Amino acid sequence: MKVGDKAPQFTAKDTNGNLFESQHAIGKKAVVIYFYPKDETRVCTEQACSFRDNYQQFKDLGAEVIGISSDSVQSHIRFKSKYQLPFILLSDSDKKIRKLFGVENSLFIIPGRETFVIDKNGIIQLIFNSMLGEIHISKALKALKNLD
Repeated sequence: MKVGDKAPQFTAKDTNGNLFESQHAIGKKAVVIYFYPKDETRVCTEQACSFRDNYQQFKDLGAEVIGISSDSVQSHIRFKSKYQLPFILLSDSDKKIRKLFGVENSLFIIPGRETFVIDKNGIIQLIFNSMLGEIHISKALKALKNLD
């Protein structure tokens, strides 16, 4: 995937056990999808809590935030509850969504940490890859503010 590409469509289980269908969000409003390695790890928790603490800014810009990792739905339920995360978490246990977006492993074994900002037309406007979790939030907010 690269900037300017149409975001791929996918389905996955959310923390309510429901099937999330991306076409209900992508192409309808701005969406920030962030892939992260694992629930309950230090950097992933800091990143999720930073998205949480800035969630209202994302909503004010008309965007939905979606976090995706290969953790189970049960793990996501605990993670979301423990840190009061207001956004969608999706389980990608078979790593199909990660592959669709072309998110590579970091350091050969750790699942990559990558953020995609997708405009309301479903076009990718930003791809940001860094193992530093909190920087993803400022990069995503800046990209959203630059959308027309």
